[in-house]
Formats: sequence, structure tokens, C-alpha cells
Amino acid sequence: MGNGFAPVKSQKEKPRAKRPKLTPIDEIQSNLSSYFDEIRDPRVPRTKKHLLKDILVIAILAVIAGAEGWEDIENYGIAKQQWLEEFLELPHGIPSDDTFRRVFERIDPSALEDSFTRWIQELIPSLDKQIIPIDGKCLRGSYDREQGIKALHLVTAWVAEQNLTLGQIKVEDHSNEITAIPALLELIDLQGAIITIDAMGTQTEIVRLIREKKADYVLALKTNHPTLHAQVKNWFDPALASNFEGITVSHDRRIEKGHHRTEKRLVWAVPLSEFGGLYKQEQWSGLQTIVMVERTRHLWNKVTHEIQFYLSSLPADAQNLGNAIRTHWGIENQVHWTLDVTFNEDHCRVRSGNSPRNLALLRRMALNALNQEKSLKRSLRQKMKRAAMNNNYMMTVLQSFCQ
Repeated sequence: MGNGFAPVKSQKEKPRAKRPKLTPIDEIQSNLSSYFDEIRDPRVPRTKKHLLKDILVIAILAVIAGAEGWEDIENYGIAKQQWLEEFLELPHGIPSDDTFRRVFERIDPSALEDSFTRWIQELIPSLDKQIIPIDGKCLRGSYDREQGIKALHLVTAWVAEQNLTLGQIKVEDHSNEITAIPALLELIDLQGAIITIDAMGTQTEIVRLIREKKADYVLALKTNHPTLHAQVKNWFDPALASNFEGITVSHDRRIEKGHHRTEKRLVWAVPLSEFGGLYKQEQWSGLQTIVMVERTRHLWNKVTHEIQFYLSSLPADAQNLGNAIRTHWGIENQVHWTLDVTFNEDHCRVRSGNSPRNLALLRRMALNALNQEKSLKRSLRQKMKRAAMNNNYMMTVLQSFCQ
């Protein structure tokens, strides 16, 4: 200790990684605002103290930075006012939380969703060979018991390989996902894509629309089609017992380990011609293959086993079909779980007018922008905090709008 610390030997500094060149902020703002050109301002002229594009841009930036409600959005604007004035007009300063609330209550959510879809289609010009899971999510905090308003239910399309939400649409009151899915499919150019949907969406009209859009499908078959499901199950039972002797079949076996769990998946894909005719098979447009998946999960405290059947317009390739089926559940982990855990969507009590649906779309825009930003190898939560604290990093995230 008397000699103190040993001298530090000089070392050559490692060259720093080159930072991505930032697009000028005014160009980013212009590009971002261009997606809102067709959104009609719902306010009467005498109440328009603040520009609609300023309100929308501040709201998106704030949600990227972690804002969960109108007061958060106002506080973000106040904290960043000096920076925001570099590229926004802000004729009367930062709008109040009440202004944000009133505007988003009244903005037509369909117009905002159309803008969102146009942005994504510019990011991904072609969906050829892309797996597109479609699934529903309930925003549990959006109900209003006093007003008799049920929780908002949204159906979302997700591009698995790009980890991007492609579009969303509301499930109307007194309806279900069966009516919402076709409306969502109509919004998107699906040519060449592979659509995966759980059993709720396994409907002949949905299949017809997918094929009209020149896409393929892999759809879960459950007991909501009891005759067809029983027929397929009764065909596979003896086929498995005989090890598919004399039957054309493609087989794949996968074992995955992680998170104290081991999962074994066996996939059999059989051409439709091997079945000798199924119940009303002509109504399933483009149907080529019937798939059976057997899953066995060894958890730390139990073992689960399940068998699932699927209808597909793809050729009988068990590996390819098994990948599409496995990828479908990524929408639960990469989108729904992230929105609940990172963005606290289920706990959000914004519920008046169109605001729950519009704010939900802002979250998905923020999620897409953060997922597109690849330079910071951190969690989404850390990216959000960095964007909140560092204007240059926020600009890096925003460059996803300019690609």
C-alpha cells in the first residue's frame, strides 16, 4: 500500500465504431409529417391554436420516449421544447395535456391506420415469402364500466422476419375477429406472403380473400369445424399407427431447449390427394396440404402434450410448414407481450372517444421505430430511455421513418 497503485501501462486505444450518419432533423420531420397529410383536423378553426402536425409529431416522439398518457406527452414536449422548436412551428408553445386528449379523441382512427400502413409498405416494398401472423389483442384497461364501454379489441398483422407491425384494425362491438380479419387483409398488399391465423380465422371466406390477394395460408384447424376436424383426426390416427406406410408424407422433427423447458415438435405434412376427399374441401380455396403437429413440453414441474392440425395452400414440406406454424406464436411474444410489459398497454386507462385506438397505434409505430434501430444493442426499454435523454439517439430512431 505504501507504494500506491502501480502505474497503468499505456495501451493503444481501440478505434471507435463509426456512428451512423444522422439525417438532418428537418428532413426527418418533413418525412414524418408527410404520412399525416391526409388526416383531417377534427377541430373547428377557432380552436386551432396548435398545428395538427405538431401535435402528432410530439405525441409520436413522446411515446417512443416512454410516454403512457397525455400528461406524459405534454411533459416530454415541455422538457424538449428548445429542441422541438428547431423543426416544429409551435406557434403557441407546447400543447397542453387536454389539447392532446381532445385531438386524439376526435381524429379518425381509420385515417391514422391508413397512414401507418403506408409507412410500413414503404419500409417493406414486397412481402414475397414473408410470414405474416395475424392475431387479436384485448386492451384490458380501455373499458369504462360507468359508460358501458367494453375493452377495445384489436386485430394485428405482423411481419415476422422484419419484426414489424404491419397494420391493425378494431374488432367492432357485438362482433368478433372473423369480421375484422377480412377488413385488415384488404388494407395490405399481401402478394406472395404466407398468412398464419389461429382457429378463429379459419373460415372459407377468409381463405378465399387470401387467395384473391395472391397469398398463401397456414390456418389452425380445431373443433369449430367439427366434421372436418374429426375427419382429419380419424385419418391421421391409423396413418401414424402404420408409420405412414404407402402414404406420401413429409416429416420434420425439432427439439428446442431454453428457459428451463425442453420442447419436442414433430410435424407431418400430407398432400390433400392422399385423403381421398375431405368434407367440403372445394370450399377451401387453394388447399394443398393437411398438417399435423405433435408438441411435447417438459417443464420444470410438469409435462404437456398436444396435437394440432392445420390447413395450408403451400406444398407438403414439413420443415417449411413447421417453421411457419412456429413463427406464428412470435406475435404473442414480440408484439403483444412487449406492448404489455414495455409500454404498459394493458394498464393504460385512456378510454374516451377514439383515443384508445389512436394511442394504441402510436405505440405500434413507436415499437416499429425502436425495432428498426439496430445500432444500440440494448433492450427496448433501454432504447426508450436513451431516446428520452439523448436527442441525437432519438434522431437515429426516427431515421426509420426516412428509409
